[in-house]
Amino acid sequence: MGLYEQVADLPLTVESVECERRERETPKFTRATTVVTLSGGSSGGGGTGGSAADADDAVVGVGEDVTYAEDRHPAPEFDLAGEYTLEEFSRELGELDLFPDADPDHEIARNYRRWAFESAALDLALRRADTHLGAALDRSYDPVRFVVSPTLGDPPSADVLRTWRDRNADLEFKLDAGGGWTPDLVAELADFGVRVVDFKALYDDPEVAGNAGPDLYERVVAELPDAILEDPAWTDETRAALADARDRISWDVPITGVESVDDRPFEPDWLNVKPSRFGSVESLLDTVEHCEERDISMYGGGQFELGPGRRQIQLLASLFYPDSPNDVAPTGYNDATPADDLPSSPLSMGEVRGFR
Repeated sequence: MGLYEQVADLPLTVESVECERRERETPKFTRATTVVTLSGGSSGGGGTGGSAADADDAVVGVGEDVTYAEDRHPAPEFDLAGEYTLEEFSRELGELDLFPDADPDHEIARNYRRWAFESAALDLALRRADTHLGAALDRSYDPVRFVVSPTLGDPPSADVLRTWRDRNADLEFKLDAGGGWTPDLVAELADFGVRVVDFKALYDDPEVAGNAGPDLYERVVAELPDAILEDPAWTDETRAALADARDRISWDVPITGVESVDDRPFEPDWLNVKPSRFGSVESLLDTVEHCEERDISMYGGGQFELGPGRRQIQLLASLFYPDSPNDVAPTGYNDATPADDLPSSPLSMGEVRGFR
């Protein structure tokens, strides 16, 4: 039985929907998300992960819409009341216009919003069955290795990595490459546990897209021989620089399902799995299964989640790719003044109920 088939028939009752806006200021923009809460039914379905005392309590499931346009939050509180299986609920979502008031700024946001409702439904269905995702899939929660992804400043400098390493000598990093990366900086980065270099060449938004040229590709390939190379431009100008590092190339932005994996220029050895990009639980689990069958290594990626979505991407990493350089660090690593007692890698999942 496939991964999705193991959860598709889970029943759930939806009585009400609540959408709550979260926001956080960053140096460049206001990050807003929506926490979606589905309420309905009661727990005590005879599974594992709860207690008899919870059997008559109303249960809720939560998810998070990571759409980046601030003015698209909170998401609408759709009328989704009814009795479903998880698969039936997913089909219902597939028929809805999830942006009825204004189109999203990017089409991928339709997947972001759908994932919020689907992940909330998965959480609700698992809690109604008094179980959790690992038990439903017969998988264990392993401690999650994570990397930290700081910005290097303008002009870029390794000083921020030095500060982090002074706090924790074992920290590893994911970094965004840019035109300001000098030969001296790239050589210096070799001493700082850089596990992923993101070229960001596949973003449409010019404010996000990277601007690395073939010379920088060559330097990164040579100076950081163990780093995964994420979302490079695959052009006539860059192929020569990347030819000897194809087994380290990874894709992120284009990956939204099985078809998108097969549509890469060559079968990849690595993929960055960001659950919200897939939209549905089915698409995510089918893609994970596809990768496992083909020995494609995966690592988790985040979307600057402000609520339960962060815990959920950590749980998925724990079940499917715990030893990879997962960009799922606890949110405290994004604080302007990080606490002294931040969790270290690998991160234990502790108690799990439902999908959180």
